[in-house]
Amino acid sequence: MTRRPYTGPPTPILVVEDNPEDFEATRRAFDHSGLVNALHHCPDGDAALDYLHRRGAYADAAASPRPGLVLLDLNLPGTDGRDVLLEIKADRHLMRIPVVVLTTSADERDIRACYEAGANSYIRKPVDLPGFMAAIQRLQDYWMEVVILPVAPDRAPPGRFVFGLGTER
Repeated sequence: MTRRPYTGPPTPILVVEDNPEDFEATRRAFDHSGLVNALHHCPDGDAALDYLHRRGAYADAAASPRPGLVLLDLNLPGTDGRDVLLEIKADRHLMRIPVVVLTTSADERDIRACYEAGANSYIRKPVDLPGFMAAIQRLQDYWMEVVILPVAPDRAPPGRFVFGLGTER
């Protein structure tokens, strides 16, 4: 099969982060690296699940497009990231969305539990800003340049299965 350039809109990224400074640093790191994908932010696990299931404030599909990637903090108010991960990977409509856990926890139990629940990557957030910016750059290099991600069915052209952020098949 040949690959042709994907000309649809860039796949959105959902950032589930309760710390406004960490979200802003993530946004700035992506902006600095030239990322064109829209970032959508949910400040807690309950909002993330509402966004993903298009409930409440996120009921409008145009305002809450299905993400191609979820960046998930673990320690969130309300429903924590562990439970969000479990729900994403248990739902047949969401389970294919890659989830990158981006957290300060280096606890081996968290790492193991996240991978067992279906996390696609587990990244420990550096505590200093230069380290954090470098980690986001590496995350972008891998997930946006190297990996080929499936585009959500609601974003694919009719009759085509679209892969990744830059190609279609």
